[in-house]
Amino acid sequence: MFVDHVTINVKAGNGGNGMVAFRREKYEPNGGPAGGDGGRGGSVVFKVNTGLRTLMDFRYNQKFKADHGQNGGIKGMTGRGADDRVILVPQGTTVIDDETNMVIADLVNADDQVVIAQGGRGGRGNVHFATPKNPAPELAENGAPGEERRVRLELKLLADVGLIGFPSVGKSTLLAAITSAKPKIGEYHFTTLTPNLGMVKLSDGRDFAVADLPGLIEGAASGVGLGIEFLKHIERTRVLLHLIDVSGFEDRDPYDDFLKINAELQKYDPDLLKRPQIVVATKMDLPDSAENLATLKAKLAEDTTLATPPVVMAISSVTHDGLTPLIQKTVEILDQTPAFPVKGVDDLEKMLITDDGSVESDDFEINRDEDGTWVLTGAKLERLFQMTNMDHEESTLRFARQLRGMGVDDALREKGARNGDLVQIDDFTFEFVE
Repeated sequence: MFVDHVTINVKAGNGGNGMVAFRREKYEPNGGPAGGDGGRGGSVVFKVNTGLRTLMDFRYNQKFKADHGQNGGIKGMTGRGADDRVILVPQGTTVIDDETNMVIADLVNADDQVVIAQGGRGGRGNVHFATPKNPAPELAENGAPGEERRVRLELKLLADVGLIGFPSVGKSTLLAAITSAKPKIGEYHFTTLTPNLGMVKLSDGRDFAVADLPGLIEGAASGVGLGIEFLKHIERTRVLLHLIDVSGFEDRDPYDDFLKINAELQKYDPDLLKRPQIVVATKMDLPDSAENLATLKAKLAEDTTLATPPVVMAISSVTHDGLTPLIQKTVEILDQTPAFPVKGVDDLEKMLITDDGSVESDDFEINRDEDGTWVLTGAKLERLFQMTNMDHEESTLRFARQLRGMGVDDALREKGARNGDLVQIDDFTFEFVE
């Protein structure tokens, strides 16, 4: 079963908690702090596996979690960090954040791998918080939460050449004639329901990959037929072979077919019309094909649909006439055409961890529930809360100082907060004190 798009959830591991501990040695029963740091949580990593051809495995397993880091120990011992969760994906997979629609990564090379969800760093033990004024602090950090996100995986075939055209124009027949692929061929529309790949090998050692895509129809870019499901596979191709049936067997106008297919490409992505296109007149073994081809050539000579005028070539996949010149011309154009980048590929977002040098916003929001409770939200604020061990008074006081430094106290006063009002952060509620 060919699956080319799925949506999954990934969750990196939390960092281990730092420990509050003290030395207990002979003649020194109340020694200095000795609490160790927590270990780093495992990250979720996507890695290319060239042996995979589909995203089918993700249809049955849509949640992936990495392990948490271990808590810190006594005697300054650091907890063990968790291993990364490595997820294998096919070559040509594009990873998109489902919430923001931002393209996170485009995995096209055999050795590509990318961190999709960053594991949380381990919390610091109380050994880091000793000061001359407080040589024995009962203060330690919880581990930072691991990043969690919902992502879409889209598989776009890695083909140099794409076969496009209306159903039953001979795409699958051509693929079978020039490669060793064995696509399904039938005398009815939409014989091809999934993309097929084949490799063309030349006598001089050169080769190129060809993708036979399910037939497009008018309205494909808007979701009609099968086209919208597979138009994305054209994005990686460098040359398009536009197959047009010139036999007149179905009373179709070849030039009208040319215009309709390109109109769908333009609706999907106008830049697709900038790619080299070879118009391949098929079924030349049938009686009226030569006359219809002459008419088509005359109309294409005056057409301005494409950025560059298309090359027109005639073939018969049944008799194999014209196949060798078509292959040679395709190779010639491929040698002159660089790869087209996939649109929207951005640098991978980093988790907001100040200790790792990334930028973290101080922005926060204040809302009020119907019962009068002030609700605080914000990425940095919530993260600081999650890293605070509320079991220790010193940790709670440190958190209060951090909120004050972010301007939360002043913002609450401006909103109208009064002494004794309830304030909520995540699942923690406390009283506001003037």
